[in-house]
Amino acid sequence: MMQSNPLVSSAEVPLLEKSILIIEDEAVFAGAVRKRLKRAGYNTEIAKTLAEGTGKISETTPDLLLLDMRLPDGSGLDFLAALRDKDDNGFPILVMSAYGEIEDAVSAIKSGASDYLKKPIDLDELMITIEKVLEKAELSQKLTYSSKREQHAHEGVEFLGNSPVIDGIRQQINRLQQLIQTSGSIPPNILVLGETGTGKDVVARLLHANSPRSQRPFVQVDCASLPKDLIEAELFGHEKGAFTSAHVARTGLIEAAEDGVLFMDEIGELPMDLQAKLLAVLERRTLRKVGTTKERPVAAWIIAATNRDIEQLVKQGEFRSDLYYRLNVLAISIAPLRERGDDVVLLAEHFMRQSAKRYGINSIALAGEAMRVIKSYAWPGNVRELKHMIERAVLLSGEGELSPECLSLNPNVEIETPIDSDLTLDSAELLLIENALEKTNGNVSRAARELGITRMALRYRIKKHGLAY
Repeated sequence: MMQSNPLVSSAEVPLLEKSILIIEDEAVFAGAVRKRLKRAGYNTEIAKTLAEGTGKISETTPDLLLLDMRLPDGSGLDFLAALRDKDDNGFPILVMSAYGEIEDAVSAIKSGASDYLKKPIDLDELMITIEKVLEKAELSQKLTYSSKREQHAHEGVEFLGNSPVIDGIRQQINRLQQLIQTSGSIPPNILVLGETGTGKDVVARLLHANSPRSQRPFVQVDCASLPKDLIEAELFGHEKGAFTSAHVARTGLIEAAEDGVLFMDEIGELPMDLQAKLLAVLERRTLRKVGTTKERPVAAWIIAATNRDIEQLVKQGEFRSDLYYRLNVLAISIAPLRERGDDVVLLAEHFMRQSAKRYGINSIALAGEAMRVIKSYAWPGNVRELKHMIERAVLLSGEGELSPECLSLNPNVEIETPIDSDLTLDSAELLLIENALEKTNGNVSRAARELGITRMALRYRIKKHGLAY
């Protein structure tokens, strides 16, 4: 029996990895429960006394404990209280009692039990309760992990730059934060616009970190990377049996955000059918899991981001206009790095110091010639490209000055497009794509990075222009 991994969803974990310990002295009843649980795919063990149960728990931690209230060597309530004193965030415990007094139920819940069942117990009801308790425990583990991870991710998060465009964004964020602080309602939807690598996720994390929701979950969804056949279930969750592989119920990412922040990155890649469903969530503030008609409330603050021209997508019929207007209550546009002047040097020096500290390099500086190369390069991948390039350069240079050779940059390597009066928008786009693919030897991922768009967006344009890649 192994403690289940909170980073892996129950839909991805075979049920055999879920372990249940039964502490029950009625052999016939315990045997019937064990047989039913094994048939459902759970690893199950039985302990007839509290002492035996203590021994089994000390050896391996179960995913769930079924605990009788009256046992030969003591009270289940005392045992429950002792367990919770040792570990306040331990495995869920489902209490069973033939006595059924309300006092026992209240005491068990106060001592940390997840639920309470009165004997005689219907096995179908028991299975439903077990699934519910395990799903709740799994969600709690995920949110605890997510909260700790995001708190760590927020540490030192800052939007660096002294250029006027960045100052303008800071002022916009500050005004928004003041509005949120004084309002008790759900904040307005935010749409963050900008090329790939400009820091749209940083803006979303800053908004979360400086809001009253900073201690609540921050759930990031990359709409471009979700598998097409599972994207609806990933976002909205599903009930057991909703489709072939839905062996257990699962909480979706929207619901997992609770009353925190749901950051939907690359929202322009969301399929049209799911755009309609997301619109319904935003309008009614409720969602329906796949496989049910029951609606659940949605309290999350929605922040969306895209690197695509979303107004153009609306004109082309690729993005719903009503969803765009619903998301675009407030918009924050982030300028590309090439339009931010000397910010590129400030950021390069920041990433250089950061990388040097990470790799234990005590003395390093940016040479004047390296600074010139950095300022003259177009940075199609923006801040993300700069950060990765500086880290690589620090590793190559070691102590001393960071030279232009370590940067592996040629300021003349930019994608250049000849402009003439007869060039249309479509032909210019085609020429850019062909140049990028030629430069990267047909590598679509690298070409997409060069162009500052997602791979999915580039593949769409390759198909649109009938290119053979």
